[in-house]
Amino acid sequence: MLGQQGVDPEKFAAYNVLEDPELRDGIKEYSQWPTIPQLYVNKEFVGGCDIVMSMAQSGELKANDCLVPEDEEPEQANIKPSERS
Repeated sequence: MLGQQGVDPEKFAAYNVLEDPELRDGIKEYSQWPTIPQLYVNKEFVGGCDIVMSMAQSGELKANDCLVPEDEEPEQANIKPSERS
């Protein structure tokens, strides 16, 4: 999904938490969000897959400079992490 938004794959890291039960449980506890995958920008939790997909469809990811196209350099992300219950 990040590639579809124009993000250079060299500018983000992806981890397969399904291969590591300790990491998988830890990321859910850290974010206080029960599902994976999860998106973090500048160490801030943005949301799970459903929220990120909704943000991408509405243009909110790009509108908030959350994701920077590969030909631009980030200044500072202007995102508001999702509300957690």
